[in-house]
Amino acid sequence: MDTLSYKTISVNKETAKKEWVVVDATDQVVGRLASKVAKLIRGKYKPTFTPHVDCGDNVIIINATKAYFTGKKETDKVYTRYTGYPGGQRFTTPAQLRTKEFGMDRILRHAVKGMLPKGRLGRQLLDNLYVYNGTEHPHEAQKPKAIDINQYK
Repeated sequence: MDTLSYKTISVNKETAKKEWVVVDATDQVVGRLASKVAKLIRGKYKPTFTPHVDCGDNVIIINATKAYFTGKKETDKVYTRYTGYPGGQRFTTPAQLRTKEFGMDRILRHAVKGMLPKGRLGRQLLDNLYVYNGTEHPHEAQKPKAIDINQYK
C-alpha cells in the first residue's frame, strides 16, 4: 500500500514564525484597516496558518489619529460600556473618544477585537496589537518592517 509522501503541517507556538510589522493608518478607513490588521494578527495571510494557534504577526499601527470613518459614523456611531454599578451604562461617540488621550487606541482596538475569534485565543491575539498616535514607537529593537496595507485584500 502506498503511503503519502507529504503531510499537512500544523504550526504550534514554538514553530510559528512571528514577525513585527508597521502599518501606517494615514488616510485609511477604520473598519477596512481593522479587518486587514485582524487578518495580519491572526496569521491568515501566511501559508502556514493554523486556526487554533497564535501564528500571526505583531502589528504596530502608527498615525492612528489620521484614520477616519465614512459617512456620519463619527457622530452617529455609539460605543456602549458598563461600569458595573446600577445605572452605570455609559455611551460615547468616536468624536468624543478622539478628544481623549487614548481615544484612537480604544477605537481601533474595539474594531479589531470584534474581528478576532471570541474566547481565550482572541484575547491573546489582541495583545499583539500596538497603536500609536504619532510616527514614533518604542519597538525599534524588534526591527519591524513597514508594509503597505493597501496591497492586502
